[in-house]
Amino acid sequence: MRSHRAETFTRVIDAVFACNGGFLAAGDALTAPVGLTAAQWQVLGFLEDGPATAAEVARRRGLRRQSVQETVNRLLRNGMLDRLPNPADARAPLLVLTRRARAALRELGEAQVAWAEEIAAEVPAADLETTLRTLRRLREAVAQPRLL
Repeated sequence: MRSHRAETFTRVIDAVFACNGGFLAAGDALTAPVGLTAAQWQVLGFLEDGPATAAEVARRRGLRRQSVQETVNRLLRNGMLDRLPNPADARAPLLVLTRRARAALRELGEAQVAWAEEIAAEVPAADLETTLRTLRRLREAVAQPRLL
């Protein structure tokens, strides 16, 4: 039998999964006018901070490397990314944004701010801060190796 704490944690997981679905749907709606998907936006947004490999993007975003590589391949074909030689590993090129990608991200940034303002207005600021702290702590906890 599960403890009350474990049962609550399970309900948190269900709620996070449901929110994630909603966030991805909203992301797809926001990105459609610039010809992107939410998954592509995640990769491009990560690369705004500078060049990285597909494996680095996957690790830092908590995504499967194979799915990130598929997204990267589409972005390369669509002229949103370029490859640079990686001095640390010749087999893993560094990915960089093109001008086209930067323009799309600027346009998306404006739409995302408007959407975030609208949604955030429905939740008290203190609740958002608590949720952020809790999700960060849960991410740390699930990242620790455990025997299953």
